[in-house]
Amino acid sequence: MRMILLGPPGAGKGTQAKSISNKFSIPHISTGDIFRKNISEKTPLGIEAKKHIDKGHLVPDKLTIDIIKDRLNNEDCKNGFLLDGYPRTVNQGEALKALLEEDGNSLDIALLIKVPRKFILNRMTGRRVCLSCGASYHITFNPSKVEGKCDVCGCDLVQRADDTEDTVNERIDVYEAQTQPLIKYYDDKNLLSAVDGTLEINEVFESICGILESIKK
Repeated sequence: MRMILLGPPGAGKGTQAKSISNKFSIPHISTGDIFRKNISEKTPLGIEAKKHIDKGHLVPDKLTIDIIKDRLNNEDCKNGFLLDGYPRTVNQGEALKALLEEDGNSLDIALLIKVPRKFILNRMTGRRVCLSCGASYHITFNPSKVEGKCDVCGCDLVQRADDTEDTVNERIDVYEAQTQPLIKYYDDKNLLSAVDGTLEINEVFESICGILESIKK
């Protein structure tokens, strides 16, 4: 099964991707992880990507697809993959389509985890983390026993800079501007399926499994 996972920041894509990967025995391919790996290993692609990242620029589409192509050629992708973080634009979607067609393959599904902005704001702005031991909490859904203090080590809990309301709204704005056209692109090709990301984690996964199992038949 060859699939991509779409959804706004805070939709729970990472959690669901791990579960999908385990159940259907396909690799979870995160473009962020690929970039970091190539940069840390100082591969030619990683060195080139780092030049753009260090300048605060987006990595060009051509370089990104080269990195994706290199990863999809690995043996573990022979029976399929789950792409997370790519494509983000229609141009990247077209590039992925052309890449797969080179080997006589095609995408099976674009799976969208739908979550409204208000829900994302509540989920992300309420997160608190302990910088000392890394424990994570939520002021509503998973509060610490003592407000503002870590249950594990007793240190102060903080809100990460990227979890403030302004930052979260900005990230959602960027996502919507880039990815809404891509969602329509896959919908027009009858490749899009959506699940309700506001449900409990296990319920979201059950919905996803129902969709994927129907595709496999």
